[in-house]
Amino acid sequence: MTAERLTFKEMCAKFDVTPRTLRYYEYIELLTPDREGRSRFYGPREVARMTLIMRGRRFGLKLEQLRQWLLIYENEGSAAQIAAFVGIADEQLKNLYEQQDQLAEAIKELKALRQQCIDSLD
Repeated sequence: MTAERLTFKEMCAKFDVTPRTLRYYEYIELLTPDREGRSRFYGPREVARMTLIMRGRRFGLKLEQLRQWLLIYENEGSAAQIAAFVGIADEQLKNLYEQQDQLAEAIKELKALRQQCIDSLD
C-alpha cells in the first residue's frame, strides 16, 4: 500500500463495507478505481467520494441522489455542488422530521398499549 492509494481490501476495511458493496458502487459509477490487471486501487479522489457516499447514506440519501450530486462537482464545480447539497439537505431534513414525528407517535401508542396490558394483569 502507498500513502496515496488503497487496495480493494484496504478500502473495504477503511469504510467497513463488504466487497459486494464496493463493487456495486463501482458498477453504478459512484466510484472509478484505477485498475492494474485484475487489481483495483483507490486514490484520494475515490477515498473522498466514498467518505461523502458513506456520510450521505448515514443521512438517508439514496444512491442515485448521491451519484447525481457527485456529478455536479465534475460538471459544474464545487459552488454548484454546495448549492445543490443545501437543497438536498433541506428535503432530507423535512423527511427526517416527519419520520421523527411518526416515531414519537408510535412510541406514545406503544407505551399506552403496554400500560393497558400491565393494568389488565393486575
